[in-house]
Amino acid sequence: LTIQSDREKLLGMLDDLRQNELENFKWFLGSSDAVMGLPCIPKSRLEKVTKCDLVDLMLQTYTEKSVEVTKNIFKKINRNDLESLLLLKYW
Repeated sequence: LTIQSDREKLLGMLDDLRQNELENFKWFLGSSDAVMGLPCIPKSRLEKVTKCDLVDLMLQTYTEKSVEVTKNIFKKINRNDLESLLLLKYW
């Protein structure tokens, strides 16, 4: 996979979240259990970030693991529907 295609996938996934789900998603990015032992993104960097900037921040932090981290957080915010949709929509 190229970084560009990962960027587009991640943005598409985040576009499917409602505003409160996006806030919860960002909260989990700062939580160590949700990011599978990878570094947390500091909460100060997540506060006023746009979806596009959030995708870039995730790719900088998690590189090729960004999609995996996203799927893991979808489970935590009870959006398993998005996780299974990912398999159809993005792969």
